[in-house]
Amino acid sequence: MKIKEYRNQFIQELTPIYDAGESESFFYLILEEKQKLKRIDLALQPDLLFSEEEIVVWNSILEELKKEIPIQYLLGKTSFYGLDFEVNENVLIPRPETQELVEWILESQKSKVESQNIRILDIGTGSGCIAIALAKNIPNAQVFAIDVSEKALAIAQKNAVSNKVSVTFICQNILETEDLLQQFDIIVSNPPYVRNLEKEEIKKNVLDNEPHLALFVADNDALIFYKKIAELAQKNLTANGLLFFEINQYLGSEMVDLLEKMNFKNVELRKDIYGNDRMTKGSVQ
Repeated sequence: MKIKEYRNQFIQELTPIYDAGESESFFYLILEEKQKLKRIDLALQPDLLFSEEEIVVWNSILEELKKEIPIQYLLGKTSFYGLDFEVNENVLIPRPETQELVEWILESQKSKVESQNIRILDIGTGSGCIAIALAKNIPNAQVFAIDVSEKALAIAQKNAVSNKVSVTFICQNILETEDLLQQFDIIVSNPPYVRNLEKEEIKKNVLDNEPHLALFVADNDALIFYKKIAELAQKNLTANGLLFFEINQYLGSEMVDLLEKMNFKNVELRKDIYGNDRMTKGSVQ
């Protein structure tokens, strides 16, 4: 069968679940990963064919997509801040909004002297996307990353190796941590922050496939991770050290209030590309 003909069939079968644009994007992502072909190759060679064996593989992926399994898990990879990351069901798929958090941290370091060494801690690292992106873009940084999941850390370690950066990974439950035992210039976290009451807003492909351990918190204690991490930051940030969080879009004012009550200075709330309250920054003095 011609690839072009299969593409039309592929998109048609997915459009009851996804819109045509998303279905087409899935097709070209798989085409590049499985066939090493780009959209332009198909345009220039419209008579390219799939073998019967290749159609079997494609049909298998198509059936998984119909079950709303994320394309990133099916391909086993995704991109974040210009880097490739391995992902599976043990880690969250990195979001575009989190790239904005990385960008904000990088902005905060632009005035620093290049030779000045800094120590960074990423709490709840998951795939390692934040820690690895920072290590890649701040060559003088010593980066540490904590997660409670050994399976997540195994993926993060692979991603550090494949992206040629050095990150020290630690398996630790941050809620049971009394002291981090060393000082950091930057602490960053994208902890679980989705309340159970917000589950109905979560897309089925996320709800049914991504790890709930990394997503959800109790409705009556939605800021549990933020309180704990902020307490640790008070003890373990250097003078003028910075604390960055990705946050629940509905709890922006609560987060600012929390940080200010805990005596963080220059507290700032930022919106993401979608106009939602998504990030906070505070400093210790």
